[in-house]
Amino acid sequence: MLIASVAFAKKPNVIVFYTDDHGWADLGIHGMADDVKTPHLDQLARDGVLCKHGYSTAPQCCPSRAGVMTGKYQQRFGFGHNGEGPLPLAETTLADRMRAAGYRTGMVGKWHLEPNWTCSDWIKDSLGVGNATAKTKIPFRQILPYYPGNRGFDEFFKGEMYRYWANYDLDGNDLEKDGEWKNMKGYRLDIQTDASLAFIDRNKDEPFFLYCAYFAPHVPMEATENYLSRFPGEMPERRRYALAMISAMDDGVGRIRERLKELKLEKDTLIFVIADNGAPLKIDMEDIPISFPGGAWDGSLNTPWVGEKGMVMEGGVRVPYIAAWPGTFPAGQVCEDPVITLDVAPTCLAAAGAPIPAELDGVNLIPRFSNAQRPLPGRDLFWRFWGQTTVRRGDWKYIWLGDGREMLFDLSSEKHEHENLIAKHPEKAAQLKEALVKWNNELKPRGIPPALFNDQEVKWYKHYLNLAQ
Repeated sequence: MLIASVAFAKKPNVIVFYTDDHGWADLGIHGMADDVKTPHLDQLARDGVLCKHGYSTAPQCCPSRAGVMTGKYQQRFGFGHNGEGPLPLAETTLADRMRAAGYRTGMVGKWHLEPNWTCSDWIKDSLGVGNATAKTKIPFRQILPYYPGNRGFDEFFKGEMYRYWANYDLDGNDLEKDGEWKNMKGYRLDIQTDASLAFIDRNKDEPFFLYCAYFAPHVPMEATENYLSRFPGEMPERRRYALAMISAMDDGVGRIRERLKELKLEKDTLIFVIADNGAPLKIDMEDIPISFPGGAWDGSLNTPWVGEKGMVMEGGVRVPYIAAWPGTFPAGQVCEDPVITLDVAPTCLAAAGAPIPAELDGVNLIPRFSNAQRPLPGRDLFWRFWGQTTVRRGDWKYIWLGDGREMLFDLSSEKHEHENLIAKHPEKAAQLKEALVKWNNELKPRGIPPALFNDQEVKWYKHYLNLAQ
């Protein structure tokens, strides 16, 4: 069953900015961190809607991206964590749908939905390798079908650092239609902004959909003196680099908005800015040398929320979330309704005048953002990651841990996830557990996570909630 969309006089352009391991505190307008500088993002929020209860679908990179790119809970197709990729070829992407709606589609930056050596089931099925390691070679011909050019994107500049698979260059010239490798010089975030600007310039005369996935402030951390110099004084170096990288993204959004103004497209463009998950604090936020390239604190913060990347606590899944469409969304809104990245796909399709497939799990946000007096219908939001699963209904959040423990929190309370209220409200917990079990039974694999709780989860919950094993 398809849900019809309202037709707008003109199809708006759509830009979705997706940041990486970017904590909730590190958006200036949230007022949580005095040292963060995001003037362009703050202005975008003032020009549109600041979503104070914005969520990703997962506390980890790959599944979160699968959720936003399909508009479906990624566990419906078995993509619950990074190792369960790639994004199945049978899944229809938002780019597929926007292209069908008459849009020119473009992707820039981090994709992270193709096969890699951690995708153990795919590696075994496709290569016959039962114990893959980082040295396992996957033929490029078997990876390419999963790249953005084969997932609905007409134009692409895919890459994280300095090597990109692209079919156009930064000067707007065509490259090989199906893509070619380009080694780039400069700074990675400036490159990703430049590639976004080139896509806009190439497609300014027709409706376009751009997915710009900045690779920041994710490790490995790097920044130029231009950005680092904005943050002098005593602070952990990882914090300084995070602030610099976020500032580079902020500048990029500002440059892109300025180009839209020059092209007289500002009021014809719907923009989202959302992070893929919370910051990885690594519990103690150790300021190890920037030269360390592996997993470490990326300098970002999740204040005031409990937890971090990898947890279904608010610190892992509540993220910066902004939507703006000048002239259509009244400026200066602060949305207190919970929203999620699943809502991006139906909202984009509605803006495009395209039908919204009933299989999508999100809702069209245009009615709410066009009329601040119209609240979103009540709904449950769900998460499942490793041995953790949770549901939010209104201000209540119920969590089941794979070792059998249960928690209930009132997110409207000043204590939020610092106080487990399950003993005081057992009936509320039972209601939410029933809904959570039902949802888990719709997923792949079916069922609430079994009594398995890995070592990392044990450490997290012992530290943040004093839950001993």
